[in-house]
Amino acid sequence: MPPPPCAIRDLDPASAAEVDLVAHRMRATLVEVEGEEAGTALYTMDWLRERVRWHLDPANCAGRVLVSLDAAGAITGHAIVREEKDDAGRAFGLFSTGFVDPPLRRAGIASRLLDAGEAWFRERRLAEAATWTSSTNAKLVALLVGRGYGITAHHVHEVTGTVMVRLARPLA
Repeated sequence: MPPPPCAIRDLDPASAAEVDLVAHRMRATLVEVEGEEAGTALYTMDWLRERVRWHLDPANCAGRVLVSLDAAGAITGHAIVREEKDDAGRAFGLFSTGFVDPPLRRAGIASRLLDAGEAWFRERRLAEAATWTSSTNAKLVALLVGRGYGITAHHVHEVTGTVMVRLARPLA
């Protein structure tokens, strides 16, 4: 069976409903990975909304909030991407967060969002794409390893104590 239709576009910065939806899905990702108590305690909903808006403001960062749409135009997932610098000052593309509606997972939506983010990184001539996630986020780790990403670093989150892994791959 072919994957469902999936268009990718930028989040509408003037739409409070879209900002709110992405913020709620950021919270859902935290809960899914960290558990209910830790996932809800890390950040307030106001902070998450402001974090979405932060990525939309060029004064803050070079970033985008990409959303995937089904055939009816409903948002089915998102990926927040931005340009970052490593400790040596080299620029790279960072997938800050991502989410796909659970019933629609394994339909290629996450891959399409990754493709769109990587294309944007290439347009910006960034040599590497990377993300940080919990070492227990087996689904995301498997997806990224299957796309050629490798674990390049480990870090213990200072608040949760969670072991975080950095996954990265060069962009040719």
